[in-house]
Amino acid sequence: MAQGKPHMNLIFIGHVDSGKSTTVGTLLFQTGSYSEQDKAKIQKEIETLGKVEFEFAYFLDKSAEERKKGVTIDLSHEKLSTEKYDFTIIDAPGHVDFIKNMITGASEADAAVLVVDGKEGVMTQTREHTYLARVFGIKSLIIAINKMDLLGYDETKYNNVKNEIIKAVKMSYPNAESFNYVPISAKEGSNLVKRVEKMSWYKGPTLLEALNALPLPDRPTQLPLRVPIEDVYSIQGVGTVPVGKVVSGIMKPGDKIIFEPSHVTGEVKSVEMHHQKLDQALPGDNIGFNVRGIEKDQISRGDVAGLASSAPTVASEITAQIIVLQHPTAIAAGYSPVLHTHTAQVPIKFVKILKRLDPKTGAVVEENPATIKQGDAAIVQLQPLKPLSIEKADNIPQLAGFAIRDMGLTVAAGRCIDLVVSKKE
Repeated sequence: MAQGKPHMNLIFIGHVDSGKSTTVGTLLFQTGSYSEQDKAKIQKEIETLGKVEFEFAYFLDKSAEERKKGVTIDLSHEKLSTEKYDFTIIDAPGHVDFIKNMITGASEADAAVLVVDGKEGVMTQTREHTYLARVFGIKSLIIAINKMDLLGYDETKYNNVKNEIIKAVKMSYPNAESFNYVPISAKEGSNLVKRVEKMSWYKGPTLLEALNALPLPDRPTQLPLRVPIEDVYSIQGVGTVPVGKVVSGIMKPGDKIIFEPSHVTGEVKSVEMHHQKLDQALPGDNIGFNVRGIEKDQISRGDVAGLASSAPTVASEITAQIIVLQHPTAIAAGYSPVLHTHTAQVPIKFVKILKRLDPKTGAVVEENPATIKQGDAAIVQLQPLKPLSIEKADNIPQLAGFAIRDMGLTVAAGRCIDLVVSKKE
């Protein structure tokens, strides 16, 4: 937050059914963020769905559809206050069908907790989410090895799955061994806040202690203001209220701002976070801000707000360094998947493959290759087929990362290293 303890955005990621929502719900309950009354109220609600057993995941999965299906579909934001930080917790869906929402969450987060089912070990989304976390600039990772109760709280089984996870995480994070690997049972509430005798062999931090040990992220206040818009509301008696996370710069009431690529301008009347008015919003703050002079239907999710004096960049062409994560055949010029960056999703076309690179060293292996395939790194020229706001990695690295998706797969991920600025009509 702007005052008091430092604020951090924390995303819980991992494969579907690894227990992310249960972990977050139990943690919030054990730290006092949720009360017994909250629990009783939810218990009453879920009984109407024909489910009898209370699960802490219901604190996060708030829609009837999520509770009925037992999966997280959308992003959920909750507040957790520890002795060191004020966290905004983002619970991201693990199911492959909802990964576009996970990408938005990763682009908002400062740090991540990767939840792995100790019984199942490393799964497809474990690797995919870890790589995307890295692409979107998350430097700090905690690995929660969940469902230790199903492993009989056994130290050998914990070590086996930990070594398997380290190998997978190392593909995205060379410093994987330095992260905290915390054995927990979200269902039984073990080792989230309090240690348990059943795991007396474990000498590392609890999940809460690991959260408090996270390093404070960089806050790029010196860069131009950028706020990717997640949603826009029209509130009676207030007016138009866009919602999003401040990625860089500072926003204050009275600022003249512009939204790109919608290319509309207005004035900031007020800024709020967690229903508290702010004198200024800093990087990392999840805010709603009331703007004068703009109607709700003039802006939308995927827009980026910035000061009118330093407008967000709209690109007509992007030069990017990418790595192909998964593709059934090969990618050639003319291929048209969808690019996901911050809160935007835009169809793009591969115009040209400029260079194929060695994925380990970054050295050029081949100039102007006809195709690239799974495992290849490359420099490519991309054309957004709809207006897109994106920044060069050298200018605002926080808004340069993206994922490319097609056929229900994350085909590639990368960063914008150069661009051609779109001419305003």
